[in-house]
Amino acid sequence: MDATFALEVLDKAPYVTVSFVRPDGTPYGVPLSLARTDEKTFYFHCALEGEKLDCIATNPHVALSAVTRCTPTVGPKDGSFTLQYKSAMAIGKAEVVTDRDEKIEALRFICQRFLPKHMVFDNL
Repeated sequence: MDATFALEVLDKAPYVTVSFVRPDGTPYGVPLSLARTDEKTFYFHCALEGEKLDCIATNPHVALSAVTRCTPTVGPKDGSFTLQYKSAMAIGKAEVVTDRDEKIEALRFICQRFLPKHMVFDNL
């Protein structure tokens, strides 16, 4: 499938599993709520310390994986079981946002994606 399809899946998935590499080289995958601002930039929120940040500091390479429209189905011809779904993967590098204005903008994107009815836009 093409990039447009993948971005659509990543945008519609309620969460995206982000896989990191731990400092000891073992994998660490965690489902996160991501918000995309362009074709290459995804934001997620996390604590100011913890395993995700330890992973990023050691090895910033990440893999994203998302699934939408997952529906169990019984085949009409032979009664076999299957799943109908859309999935997408992406790879890239994670980095910690340190700029205050970018952090605020990123949090707005995340809130707009997941809680749009609760957004209040004042001239801050």
